[in-house]
Amino acid sequence: MRKWLDSPDHASWLRAETTRLLDFGRSSGIPGQGAGWLDSYGIVEPDRAPATWITCRMVHVYALGHLLGIPGCRTVATQALSGLTGALRDREFGGWFNDATGDSPAGKQAYDHAFVVLAASSATAAGFMGADRLLEDALDVVGTHFLDPDGMVVDSWNRDFTAAANYRGINSTMHTVEALLAAADITQDRRWLRSAASLARFAAEKAGANQWRMPEHFTPEWEPLPQYNEDRPNDQFRPYGATVGHGLEWARLLLHTEASLQAAEIEDCPAPAVGWLVAAQALYDRAVTDGWEADGKPGFIYTTGWDGTPITRDRLHWVTAEAIAAAAALYRRTSEDHYARDYTTWWEFAATYFIDRQRGSWHHELDPSNRVAASVWPGKPDLYHAVQATLIPTLPLAPSLAAALARA
Repeated sequence: MRKWLDSPDHASWLRAETTRLLDFGRSSGIPGQGAGWLDSYGIVEPDRAPATWITCRMVHVYALGHLLGIPGCRTVATQALSGLTGALRDREFGGWFNDATGDSPAGKQAYDHAFVVLAASSATAAGFMGADRLLEDALDVVGTHFLDPDGMVVDSWNRDFTAAANYRGINSTMHTVEALLAAADITQDRRWLRSAASLARFAAEKAGANQWRMPEHFTPEWEPLPQYNEDRPNDQFRPYGATVGHGLEWARLLLHTEASLQAAEIEDCPAPAVGWLVAAQALYDRAVTDGWEADGKPGFIYTTGWDGTPITRDRLHWVTAEAIAAAAALYRRTSEDHYARDYTTWWEFAATYFIDRQRGSWHHELDPSNRVAASVWPGKPDLYHAVQATLIPTLPLAPSLAAALARA
C-alpha cells in the first residue's frame, strides 16, 4: 500500500489544508489587543477579551504561514503580536496577563507564558520586528518565575509574583517543553534544551509509573492528585482523569526532544529509564488503546478514568490533530508501517467529521455520535493544533517548526 506519509500528492494536500485553515482566521488580529476568539464562522466574538494563549497561538501559526510564503500572514501575525507588547503585557510587575482586561482571576499562568515563548520564537524566525526582544523578555520571565530551583514548572502566580498557587500541572509543563525546544533552536542557547529534556524525562517517568496514563494534576511537591476535578470531568484545561490527547502530544514531544538532543550532540542529558522512543511508543499505544473507538464509534474520546474507563466521550478536534502528528512522528522515527496506517485512519476521521468545508477551519468539538457540539469548546477559537497537524508530517523531528521552515 502506498503510504500517504511518503506521497508528494499527500504533501500537496497538506499544504492546501494549511492555507485553507489560515484563510479562516485572517480577521483575528486586533492591533494593540492581541487575537480575538473566533466563532464558528471565523468572526471575532466581541464579548470575549483577547486571551494571551489564543493570541500567541495565532502569532505562531501565522508566522509559520509567512515562512511558508503565504501572503497576508505577516499582517495577521503582527497585529496579534502587538497585543503581547500592548494590552496583554503587565508593565508594572512584568509578564503577561491572562487576557486583555488585565484583571483575570487566573493570575499569571505558566501555560500563557509558555505560549509567549513559542510565539516569540516563531516570530523571531519569521523576522518580525521586535520579536527577538520579546523572546528575550519572555525567557527571562519564564526562567525567573516559572522554573523553580529544581527546574520544575510553577503553574501560576498572583499578579506581582509574590504567591504561587498550591497546584502543579502536566499541561503547563508540556507546553513549556514545546516552547523551550523552540527557543533553544532560535537562540542556540543549550540551557533551554536541557531544561526541556529534564521536564520531558520527568513526565515520561510519571507516566511510566502509572501504566502510561499521564498523571495530570499534582501538589507543589509533585505528588499526583488522581481525584482532582472529579466533579468537573469536562474542564477545558484541567479535566479529571487521564487526558487522551496529552498522551499523544507527549509521545510526539519525547521524539522531538530526543532528536533535538542528538542534533545538538548533547549526550549527558539522561533519557527516561526505558529510553525516549520506547516511552513515546508506550504513551501512544496507551492513548490509542484507551481513546480510539472507546465507545464503539469512530473517534478519540476526551478523557478516561485511571483504569481506562471512558469519562468524557466528546471528541475534541485537538486530540485527533495530535494523533495525526504523533503517528507521523513515530513513523519518521521508526519507519514502522502500522504508524503510517494509523496516520491514514486519523486523517480519514478528521476529513470526514472535523473539517468544516462550508464555514472553514475544523469543528472544535463533536458529541459521542460525531455531531457538532459545543459543551467543552464553543466556536473555533484558534488554529494551532490543526495547522501543526498539516506541517509536522512534512518536517523533520528537529529542529522545531519555525526553525525548520526558516532554514529551508
